[in-house]
Amino acid sequence: MKIVTHKVIGLVVLFSLTVFSCKDLTDLNVNPNGVEPTTAHPNLVLSTVLTEAGKAFVNLGYQDIAGVMQHTQKDGWSGGHNDYDWGGSQSWSSYYDVLRNNQYVYDRSVALNFELHQGIALVMKSMLFGLITDLWGDAPYSQALKGEVGGAANTFPVFDTQEAIYTGILADLEKANTLLSKAKSAYTSTADAADVYYKGDPTKWRKLANSLALRYYMRISSKKPDVAKAGIEKIVANATQYPIITASADDAAMAFAGNSNDDSWPANATYDASESNYRRLKMSDTFVKALLAVNDPRLAIWANKVQIPLVVDATLPAKTDKIIDGKRYLSPDMVVGKEVNTNPLYVGLPTSIVGGSAYNLSPTAEQAAKNPHVSWLNDIYKAAKGPLLKARLMSASEVNFILAEAAQKGWAAGDAKARYEAGVKTSLETWGLASAYPTYVAQKDVAYNGTQKQIIEQKWIASWTAATEAWFDYRRTGFPELKTGPNAKRKVLPVRFYYMLDERNLNKANSDAALGRLELTPNSEADGKNSPWSKPWVLQGTGKPW
Repeated sequence: MKIVTHKVIGLVVLFSLTVFSCKDLTDLNVNPNGVEPTTAHPNLVLSTVLTEAGKAFVNLGYQDIAGVMQHTQKDGWSGGHNDYDWGGSQSWSSYYDVLRNNQYVYDRSVALNFELHQGIALVMKSMLFGLITDLWGDAPYSQALKGEVGGAANTFPVFDTQEAIYTGILADLEKANTLLSKAKSAYTSTADAADVYYKGDPTKWRKLANSLALRYYMRISSKKPDVAKAGIEKIVANATQYPIITASADDAAMAFAGNSNDDSWPANATYDASESNYRRLKMSDTFVKALLAVNDPRLAIWANKVQIPLVVDATLPAKTDKIIDGKRYLSPDMVVGKEVNTNPLYVGLPTSIVGGSAYNLSPTAEQAAKNPHVSWLNDIYKAAKGPLLKARLMSASEVNFILAEAAQKGWAAGDAKARYEAGVKTSLETWGLASAYPTYVAQKDVAYNGTQKQIIEQKWIASWTAATEAWFDYRRTGFPELKTGPNAKRKVLPVRFYYMLDERNLNKANSDAALGRLELTPNSEADGKNSPWSKPWVLQGTGKPW
């Protein structure tokens, strides 16, 4: 019986092999539910490029770089946010992941002759490579995104110089301007559903391309002033050929779906029942005082008022510490030797202090404590989505401030005062405060005074939740004049990210060459050249920001 069974099994196996040997084995390696790269429509990948890029920008500008630029501070898990204690933890791998997908969008669009998608892909390529070189300095560029081609040059790409990357970016944006110059109906493809920024509108994408060119011309203005001046003046002189973002309706901004934590506003409380990520972010003392000094109406949109204000009253008996009618009353002896902020409306957390969770006599000195004596972020930032919760990649406010600065330099970029006021106005419009503009801009300290310092400081205010751009402006200009706190890793603000350890190990020769081109400074000596306080090309020889 056993022998018969074995014979039957053997015949079944032989039959199976005979049948399946007639088919190409590669046919069995096809996922019937997957996307075939050689035939897929670019829209299937474009949406991922745009959403991942939007998340990347807001995660920087609302998180650790908001700490660097002192929009916010954390009172728990604060080392990277408040103190710049990064330890090489940043990585550009996720940015290159997006760039690889974007390269696919571009290559497929070339194959299909989809000029709209080609233009969009070039804009995104420019924005993402711009972010990488702004954050790190020299980086893989000309040989990047070619790993599947093979060869050592593509597997271990050179780090192009920062100057070469900016030059390439500006060339790509010029090309994008041409590709995006047609009416929407003239393109053979559409991107309405996939495009979470502009719903496939080529005119708005063209404005973004030229606005980004303004950003990068200004970025190199201290190193290559003649190139920057000529580039900005070329764009401003021909609005028909080079349209730009001048109205907040054309801002490059991405709303959040709010369906899961992955597609929601970062550090929201909807998907974090403990609210710890929301609670540990507090308004910065630097930012709050700057906004209070000019009666800025945006402060009420961005921050909550202090839950329990402190009142130090000299008429109270010694050792008084009690809450009456929602205020905490203290006798002077209870605050001797302690830093106390008694502003009845808004109180920020000072920069990089030791024991931030106990600041302003917090009764519960724990990480991410529910400190009632410091301003929390507005409740809108608890939500997963909302009309004001957007990743802001470029705005009319930024463009107007760029042109105000260019005009202030004496370049042919329009009237500096008018550009500056437009920058202020469009920012207020973005936050639903258009009616507040006349009163706000009429104040002595807001009315245009003709200085770069004022332009950059207002641009810094307008960069709330998009603080990365403010950091790059600070490096270039030294404004606003920010100071570090007692617990900061260095006595001055950092100017770049560390190159990652895995990159230095796997692509050693090329990363070493890039490190050799960084400028060692007194603030970077403790780290060596691979330091957030070493200066990349764009800062070398400028004397900025310190």
